[in-house]
Amino acid sequence: MPFDSKPAGFKPYIPATAQLPEMTPRALIMGVILGMIFGASSLYLVLKVGLTVSASIPVAVIAITLFGMAKKLGARESTILENSVAQTAGSAGESLAFGLGVTMPAIMILGFDLEISRVMLVGVLGGLLGILMMIPLRRTLIVDQHRELKYPEGTACAEVLKAAATDVSREAAGEVRDPATAEGSDAMKTAKRRAMLIFGGFGIGILYKTLSVSFKGWRDTINFEFGAPLKTGSIGAEISPELVGVGYIIGPRIAYTMAAGGVLASLMLVPMIKFFGELATVPLSPATIPISDMTGDDIRASYILYIGAGAVAAGGLISLARSLPTIWNGLRGGLAGVRQGSKGDESLRTDRDIPMKWVVIGCLAIIAIISLATPLHMNVLGAVLILVFGFLFATVSSRLTGEIGSSSNPISGMAVATLLFTCLIFLVMGWTGGQYYVTALSVGAIVCIAASNAGTTSQDLKTGYLVGSTPRMQQYAILCGAFASALILGPILLKLNEAGTVYVPAAQVAPGLTVDAATLSDTGQLQGPQAKDDPNTYKVWHKTDTVGGPAGKYFVDAAGKAVYLVDPGINGHHSTRPDGTEVKKYDAPKAVLMSYIIKGILDQELPWTLVLFGVMIAIVLEMAGIASLAFSVGVYLPLVATLPIAIGGTVRWLADRRNNKLPQNAHLNEEERQAAGDRSAGVLLASGYIAGGALAGIIIAITAGIFTDFDAAIGAWAKVSNPFFEGASANWLSMIPYGAIVLLLWWVAREKVRKT
Repeated sequence: MPFDSKPAGFKPYIPATAQLPEMTPRALIMGVILGMIFGASSLYLVLKVGLTVSASIPVAVIAITLFGMAKKLGARESTILENSVAQTAGSAGESLAFGLGVTMPAIMILGFDLEISRVMLVGVLGGLLGILMMIPLRRTLIVDQHRELKYPEGTACAEVLKAAATDVSREAAGEVRDPATAEGSDAMKTAKRRAMLIFGGFGIGILYKTLSVSFKGWRDTINFEFGAPLKTGSIGAEISPELVGVGYIIGPRIAYTMAAGGVLASLMLVPMIKFFGELATVPLSPATIPISDMTGDDIRASYILYIGAGAVAAGGLISLARSLPTIWNGLRGGLAGVRQGSKGDESLRTDRDIPMKWVVIGCLAIIAIISLATPLHMNVLGAVLILVFGFLFATVSSRLTGEIGSSSNPISGMAVATLLFTCLIFLVMGWTGGQYYVTALSVGAIVCIAASNAGTTSQDLKTGYLVGSTPRMQQYAILCGAFASALILGPILLKLNEAGTVYVPAAQVAPGLTVDAATLSDTGQLQGPQAKDDPNTYKVWHKTDTVGGPAGKYFVDAAGKAVYLVDPGINGHHSTRPDGTEVKKYDAPKAVLMSYIIKGILDQELPWTLVLFGVMIAIVLEMAGIASLAFSVGVYLPLVATLPIAIGGTVRWLADRRNNKLPQNAHLNEEERQAAGDRSAGVLLASGYIAGGALAGIIIAITAGIFTDFDAAIGAWAKVSNPFFEGASANWLSMIPYGAIVLLLWWVAREKVRKT
């Protein structure tokens, strides 16, 4: 397709000749702060359930509202271009959180320490690299193929920005003022209602989570276990606002598919393994205890996780293979975009990018830093692989986002493919030591983050193209947003892991385990609540095999005797401290998959039979015409995480079913109905639920180690005096507050009949 910087018939909302305030300090600062907030909530979600939701529309609505409040206090009225810059800077956090959460926890799962310098370097370098690699593609993907690539989230966000345009923006757009745009009009009431829904949902999420978790007002997880014939089978749900919000936003199809995977695992695979193995008197590898002595959680940890990981890997690769034609077209278009360089009418404000020479210099500088950064354990081959895979998948991600949206973009499949090829190359080279674990994972992490951020950048540039933003200003804004979010997400990731870490006495899990202490150089101390009972310094042993005890990180004394198994908060298996207090663990399903790939290929230490069972599940689903990736994630995750997502999907189905029958929606086709649902009142309230619940969860987890006495006192009181928290009816009573927020979401999602 020939390049055309001005497609026939297209005019942005704000013309190129208009000069309005755009990348002002207040717009940039607000966007960066909102990006940090939504990035933190997205990181929490990806650690819990392995997915995130787009933050673009919530960030845009909040920015519009805060600027409106500032105007009432005497500040200057904001412009739509300022709102666009704030939204662009704020969207970087979500995509960065996904890339970090999918990859970095794998280092801990492999038994290494997750250093803050490594996390921050990977986040910063991967985020900036993805944005820079997308810039040469803008004219090809956003301008040239404006009609072919819809970028659904970006288009919806542009509609939100235009609907809330201020008077100064409407004048610049050539709109005539009339009563419909005045204060108190329907348009202004709609903008205020949108803001009220997000802030209201945010407040409800925080309040609900605080009362439930901090004050033990009711259970945050309900669970019902079965006896024979489904012995060890169970059904339950984490009754939290953030998961029902996720289910509402992703919709019923994906939500039900994920829950179906959970049903297969919890109500078929677990009871079936128990049934066939109950008479076994010896452990069946990779477990260390007989199946007859196992609980449902033990079976899941020993067998189901490997089956789920195989299914997720196969599902990700299949989704990537299905996109091969698009990948090829996107790669050709990307190369064409690079060849075009700075072609186009840069005298137009709306056609000015960051100059190509600075893009090239920036990319080369990032690759040089990656090669030299000690925490990444990188070598020249790894840097070359990042450059090749980074450009390939940044191009693919940018195009796929335009065709199917960010939510359906198979970023994790791209990360899996990168890691597979990298590990296979390392295996051929004979690089199989522990150092190469970190090198391979650093390659996969940076490529994953770059691809994720490239897709988000494309959505933002589409929004800017529609409203008439200056591309260069947007590119600067998202670079700032990505950099700031990377700085804060690393510490949050480490704090969440630390808050859930349990120091398990080695006598419980590996009695008599010893090692030659002279071979150990690293030292460590207990952190968190257990530190007050044991301030001693120990030597650190990263055990990679299962001889004498489980693999993992150990604290050993001067004589070489193992004293503690350090069970991490992310993908750990021990949720109770020696004093009996409970801690929250994070499953990090896709990070576990990354660790399995590395160990499976480089060390060839993987129960391949179980993994292949999972692969066959994915293949059977694909043969039946069912997308396997979402189902496979459900197999890996516990049902308590996927069932509440299905509840949110059910609310969305009920609301959309009713709304689609209304007269004002009768003429819409399926695509238009989907788009209307994606920017509806229900999505805004659900976004508030997610942000409020997730942020409250982060704060509660981090502060739990500080207020241990308060938490213990509240817990002791609740077990004795609160029937919502403890007792025969606690599960059912806990459904009352949960049912209230679910019903509220359904009520808000119902559209009113509009008069014609």
